Amino acid sequence: MCMSDVLAAADISKAVGACAAAESFNHKKFFEMVGLKKKSADDVKKVFYILDQDRSGFIEEDELKLVLKGFSPNGRALSDKETKAFLIAGDKDGDGKIGVDEFITLVAET
Repeated sequence: MCMSDVLAAADISKAVGACAAAESFNHKKFFEMVGLKKKSADDVKKVFYILDQDRSGFIEEDELKLVLKGFSPNGRALSDKETKAFLIAGDKDGDGKIGVDEFITLVAET
């Protein structure tokens, strides 16, 4: 499964392009632009499992850094600052990684 099985390719391209500049990633804006906020919990889970590249059941910091590449091969790696902010926003239980339920909550936040 790939991202375009869940999300519109045009939305993915637009959202990744909007984050092309360094320090421009905002997870709330990105999830809105890519169309993820409008998706069902099942679709959000599908996206989570695509981003969980090592199949650990969690999205760890190294996977968060590459989140834009998970949506598009043309995406850039997030900066350390962006990655840390993303992790802090999503890691509700403080274990240093984002589980599927935390990801669903993160996507749903406004």
